[in-house]
Order: sequence, then structure tokens, then C-alpha cells
Amino acid sequence: MNRMTNWCNRIVINLICGLALLTACQESDQHGSRTAVLPYYQEATFTPHWLEAGNSVLDSFHRIPPFQLINQQGEMVSETTFAGKIYVADFFFTTCPGICPRMTANMSVLQDAFLEDDDVLLLSHSVTPTRDSVPVLKAYAEDKGVLANKWHLVTGAQQVIYELGRKAYFVEEDLGIDKALDEFLHTENFVLIDKSRHIRGIYNGLNKTAIQQLIADIKTLKKEG
Repeated sequence: MNRMTNWCNRIVINLICGLALLTACQESDQHGSRTAVLPYYQEATFTPHWLEAGNSVLDSFHRIPPFQLINQQGEMVSETTFAGKIYVADFFFTTCPGICPRMTANMSVLQDAFLEDDDVLLLSHSVTPTRDSVPVLKAYAEDKGVLANKWHLVTGAQQVIYELGRKAYFVEEDLGIDKALDEFLHTENFVLIDKSRHIRGIYNGLNKTAIQQLIADIKTLKKEG
């Protein structure tokens, strides 16, 4: 009887362990890869390209192009502002009543996570730049606890911002749908950019789990040097 009991106990234990492993694997799939390196992306489908840093293929790989915009301090912000930096980009507007407040709150989580890390910056582009003037952005920054020189809220020519969003960062999900330059750009996505202006990840800016994954991925990027 004892032998039968022990045998049954082992079966139960094995079943429990198996279920735990299956659950862990499912959670890993849902929360994103926990790999030691991050892939590179170069088009709107976000098909991953697993390349080693320094690979010659990266010489002609998609990068965020040069740009010039104005931040909440009235200062010029360009690609040189982010030279040698890791940064997270998103697109918002100050009068947005829906998703933008939640996106801003999650950007604040990133700001707090890397508050003392000069290698990590944040970049939020206004999609209503004619309304979001420098004074408006500055007031918004003060209200939301945005720290200058860590988190840039930028305005500029709408065409420049929309082209950056759609053709450089690929932030919209309407793949294959051509849009007019003045068609409103609205997305909850956050995009992770490395020190060489390559795209290394895209995340749902409304999802707390995705934000935690983004924090983990930034730490992974930092290990690349």
C-alpha cells in the first residue's frame, strides 16, 4: 500500500511540475523574449533580424534619419541630441482625452526607472504641433513631472513629425494602408532605439507588462556597450 501511495504521489508531483512549466512557458511567450540580445527591425511588419553588433549588414540597415524639432524648453532637438544614447520614442498630444494620459504615465515609469542613467532618454512627439506650442508643452511637462534633458516633448512641422512616425519609427498598425500626409496619426506604441539609431523593439504603451519588458530590454541593450 505504501509503495502504491508513493507511486501516486510521484505522479501528482510530476503533473504539478509539468503544469507549472507549461504556465511559465506561456507567460514567457506573452511577455516577450527574455533573450540576452535584442533583434533589429527595419520595416513596418517588425520582422526580427538577429544580427550581432558590428555586423556589416548594419551599415545599410534602417536607422532613424536626421531630424530637427523643438522641445518644451524651446531648444533644438536633433539626432545628435541622442547620439550615443538609448531612447524610447512615442507620439501623443497634450489635449488627448483617451490613451495619451496613460501613455504619459507609463513614460513617467520609464523616467523613474532610468532617472540617474544619462545613457537613456525619452522622446515624445506631438501629433498636433500647431496647437502644442513650446509654452503649451512646457506647461504640460510641468504638470506631468517631465524632467528636461531626460524627457523631450517636441513640436515642429507636422509633415516632418508624421513622416518620422510612419516612415522612420513605423508606429502605426495599419500595415499596407497608404495614408495622406495630413491624415491623423494616433498610436499607443513605444519604440526602442539603440545608440546607433536602430529600432530594437516596439511595445504597447498602455500595457504595464509591456512597460516592464521594455525596462528589461533597455537593460539588455546597455550591455551591448
